[in-house]
Amino acid sequence: MKKALFIAVAALITAGCSSAPSKGTVAKSGEIEREWVEEGVTKNYVFARGMGAADQTLENKTQRMATSRNAAIVNGQYNMLSFVKGISLEGGITVEKAIETDSVLATKINEVIKGAQVVRTEWTSDDGCVVVLRLPKKVLKDSGVKLAE
Repeated sequence: MKKALFIAVAALITAGCSSAPSKGTVAKSGEIEREWVEEGVTKNYVFARGMGAADQTLENKTQRMATSRNAAIVNGQYNMLSFVKGISLEGGITVEKAIETDSVLATKINEVIKGAQVVRTEWTSDDGCVVVLRLPKKVLKDSGVKLAE
């Protein structure tokens, strides 16, 4: 269990990319592509990519794939939070500055990010996983976050 947690944390540290799901992330050879189309924050959505490594000591392929997917989703949520923190709010401040003083806003944003939709899931040849998450800006607005237009 500690090894799986270590691998998940290592994936969080080493991965930090976000992208739109328009381009595949895993090449036909099963390796991660060397070039990704980065998008992050668009007019209507926030996209984030997450990567998770599989615990190679697990004998069951399904367990390796499931744990790497879970790690990739957590990593994607972490990366999405970074993008959301950079979004400007009404009044000219960023989300990051606003949540420093507003714990209710911080809680709302965390809840919204955990509800982000997984729009792409791909596994590498070693059972690692890459996911792309998408969060509509409308969901942020509906939760009470006053985004600048």
